[in-house]
Amino acid sequence: MTEPTQSDRIDSARMRAILTVTAAVAFIVLSYAAPDFQGYRTDQMPFAEPQPPVQPAGYAFSIWGAIYLWLLISAGYGLFRRAEHPEWDSHRWPLIGSMVLGAGWIWLAVVSPIAATISIFAMLALALIALSRTPWQEFWLLRAPVGLYSGWLTAAAFTSLGVVLSGYGLVGGRVVALLMIVLAAAVALLVMRRLRPGGAYPFAVGWGLAGIAVANAGRHVDIMVLAILGVILLAGFWWFERARTPG
Repeated sequence: MTEPTQSDRIDSARMRAILTVTAAVAFIVLSYAAPDFQGYRTDQMPFAEPQPPVQPAGYAFSIWGAIYLWLLISAGYGLFRRAEHPEWDSHRWPLIGSMVLGAGWIWLAVVSPIAATISIFAMLALALIALSRTPWQEFWLLRAPVGLYSGWLTAAAFTSLGVVLSGYGLVGGRVVALLMIVLAAAVALLVMRRLRPGGAYPFAVGWGLAGIAVANAGRHVDIMVLAILGVILLAGFWWFERARTPG
């Protein structure tokens, strides 16, 4: 087989840039076209609670608007200004894969909470791979939007897992909420330590934890306090890491 020429590599990079924009648009359009989703329905699982303690307050999900817009701006900039740039090209396939899964996630969630939980962890894994391949030189137009997306997925994946575990009676609602907060914070700290993603990633995880704290105010003090401690821990670790990172 012959080695690909420079022209072939440029054409391939441009195609991936086009596919990234296409995936971002599909992600946004299909998500907004999907049935209204306010969490898994109680009739989808035998022991589901109407308001699972592990689920953030409704306002927290508004972060998706910022995620969609920032990912679309990033993809568009990458197509029109950085289509052939090698540092912009290496993250595209995993990000495309994550957004393609995301485009169908709500549709899947209204059918099967288990399948949706598996899917959101796959989205998270692909998003973190993409994040690990983004350069610091284009922080605000690439690394930050992918970081915000990855951070929210970190919180959302463990929320989904917690709702499913309690909904099928495997772990009690309060216990699973405490456990998922610890796991989400631990994964976030590991990502921050290894990838040094900047502030957008811990902000999104912290946003999710803060939503859990608000949802449990006046209900479960232990969950509320642990979620707040998680936010403080992430903020403190980010502040410490700022001295070692460019953003």
